Amino acid sequence: MKSWIIGIIGLAGLAAIVGASYASPEALLAVGVLTAAGVGIGWPHFLGIPARKTLGALIALPGVGAAIAATYLPAPGFLDWTPSFMAAGVMAIFVMQLIRGTGQAQRLESTLGSSAGVMLSCLGAGWIACSRFNGVHEMLLVAAISASIALLAGLIRWPDRIVAPLGVIGAGLAGPLAGLVFSDIAVLPAAIVGVVVGAVLVSFRRLVIIRGESLSFAAALGIGLAPVAAVGSLAYFIDKLLIY
Repeated sequence: MKSWIIGIIGLAGLAAIVGASYASPEALLAVGVLTAAGVGIGWPHFLGIPARKTLGALIALPGVGAAIAATYLPAPGFLDWTPSFMAAGVMAIFVMQLIRGTGQAQRLESTLGSSAGVMLSCLGAGWIACSRFNGVHEMLLVAAISASIALLAGLIRWPDRIVAPLGVIGAGLAGPLAGLVFSDIAVLPAAIVGVVVGAVLVSFRRLVIIRGESLSFAAALGIGLAPVAAVGSLAYFIDKLLIY
């Protein structure tokens, strides 16, 4: 599958998150659950590890739990249970690898890679927390626009040494512009969000380049949605630290 499909998947995920945030909490929860499921299904395929169905379920379920908790926990502890879901997911990964037994192929790669997948799946709950925080969607919109610019830059088929700075700078400029047009967020916090978001997304683009193999749709789904999920929690914590 061509690499530009990954960017399209990421853009579609962002559009779904923004649209659902303006629809209803239940709609955003549904998108959060689907995002966690997409990461769970696709991440083992991207890593090319065995036991993909089982590992996919163990990656997705903590993310689903974190999304549900972020939707219904009272303020301000929207993500209070997220670390617990991460820990439970990682422990489940270790137990599953023990059950597989010694001598199995890629046990270390499966354990480390799947644990990272659990973290990415759970970080998607940050979008829900960002939407619920103070009842406004300003930071969510700024982060989504910055991420969109970085993803669009990633679609350009230029060398990574050009696209990576372009994505970071473009997202860093898009953040303040989005803040000025769509919200009352100050320029500095919006710029920081844009730069951080851009750096995360171009880093995942580098992962795809390093892998260097043709990806199945499931693998593209996982690597396309994983950075989008991670960006949600980044935006939420920056919102709390720099703005309120």
